[in-house]
Amino acid sequence: MQSARFYQIFWFSLVTVLVWYWPNRPQAGNVTMPDARFESVSYAPFTAWQSPLTKDFANSSQVAHDLHLIANSADGVRTYASIEGNFDIGTLAKQAHLKVWEGIWLDANPRDNAREMAAGIKEANEHPKTVTRVVVGNEVLLRRDLSVTNLIKDIDSVRKEVKQPVAYADVPKFWFEFPQVAKHVDIVMIHLLPYWQNHPVDVNAAIARIARTIEEVKRRFPEKKISVGETGWPSRGRWRGGAAPSRVNEIVFLRKFVSLAEREHIDYNLIEAFDQNWKYHDEGVAGANWGIWNAARVPKFPLHGAVVEMPCWRLYAFAALVLGSGFVLVFGVSRLAAVTLAFGLSNALVYATATTLHTLYDFSLLVCASVNLPAQALFAYTALRRATIGRVYPPASGIDTIKLMRSALSGHMRLHQFRHEAFDHLWFLFVITASILQMMLVFDPRYRDAPFAVFAVPIFLAIWRLWNGDLPCVDTWRDVVPSLILAGGALMSAIISGAANSEFLIWNTLAIILAAPGLVGVWRRSGFRSIAGHS
Repeated sequence: MQSARFYQIFWFSLVTVLVWYWPNRPQAGNVTMPDARFESVSYAPFTAWQSPLTKDFANSSQVAHDLHLIANSADGVRTYASIEGNFDIGTLAKQAHLKVWEGIWLDANPRDNAREMAAGIKEANEHPKTVTRVVVGNEVLLRRDLSVTNLIKDIDSVRKEVKQPVAYADVPKFWFEFPQVAKHVDIVMIHLLPYWQNHPVDVNAAIARIARTIEEVKRRFPEKKISVGETGWPSRGRWRGGAAPSRVNEIVFLRKFVSLAEREHIDYNLIEAFDQNWKYHDEGVAGANWGIWNAARVPKFPLHGAVVEMPCWRLYAFAALVLGSGFVLVFGVSRLAAVTLAFGLSNALVYATATTLHTLYDFSLLVCASVNLPAQALFAYTALRRATIGRVYPPASGIDTIKLMRSALSGHMRLHQFRHEAFDHLWFLFVITASILQMMLVFDPRYRDAPFAVFAVPIFLAIWRLWNGDLPCVDTWRDVVPSLILAGGALMSAIISGAANSEFLIWNTLAIILAAPGLVGVWRRSGFRSIAGHS
């Protein structure tokens, strides 16, 4: 018996390593770029827990550290505001041997704009050799903060006060719609962010589209210097059509774009130096993951050579095989199905933990993780206990779970009420939570990710329940409504996301699998009429 168990652990450990290795094998080693340095990168003075929303900026020493780090890989930085924190960007950039594209932030408030312009003009004149251009306004027309007349007035007022070339930055659409702006700038600065476009495409198609757009801008403004003010690719976040955020895709995009820029003699600025966690509030997970370095100032990939999607995958694989082996030994399982369950749950738990810990961008996410991860761990424990000793108590229904939650909120719940039927209660709570999140993906999907990590354990247990015919209690219509909503939402989400979005095709398939035990239970109960009649 012990020998058989040893061989089971060995082979499942081997499978675990292969499961983690395959998506994390070295890639993109054959994709190169002509230089190991970037021309310019966007720089915002915020560390992991700082934000312009709270007016919490990096201090002078933190900015100096950032700029010296950037200087190892880039020749300059682009800023977006002249009044931002208590530091002098010109002085610190000079010390780091960096050039600056000085940004002047314009919005709908004329008084704030006047202060920004005065500060930007002062900075440019005090550092004429470090500040190489002044960018007056960033996507002002896109946001519709100012009319084109007022924007031009502000550009002109700055242009006559500085010696550096002056630019305005916006997406090509608004340059084409308001070509008169070009007469008032020295540089036509365009933003090329294919991930956010209405018809997103994969990296190769995105580079081809960028090349066509640059040629079109050159054709429309032949007398002006053309500059790419922003371009990049997120390393994490929601798929948009065929646009897949990943660490590998980010560096592939950057390498191919830099090669294009050198070939076409286009100067450029990449967005951005460091991941900005605060952008999660406005743009979801993708918004927080455009950096060349992460928010902890650790490089996300080498600029040359092969790239690994999850650099710590060996640690995760080791944790999964140790946890799986522990489950087998502690619960004393020996049947192949139970060993499969033990290793499946261990991999699901490690995946959920590893993925979640990399996306804790604010306190609310920290709270959610502190609830979700222990709940998944408890769910895994109850499943293994159930697989070992079988079902001891009658199955609990959704109504039982709702009553239990009410008693918990009123402070009258006893621990044994939950312990005896914990598996059934957790199952119902995870399915109802999944149904709510699924409807959010249907009606408000733009900045929402597929929640693989949130339901890693429940999805694996759904497969296990279907395989073993261990179906949930469906005494009344209330028991099956969450499963119906989840399955229906998955079908709608699949239609909305489209066939090119592989991530959401996978997620929606898994959501249907999560809903399936409840739906199969209804079918075996002779359909919805019997449930409606019983309720």
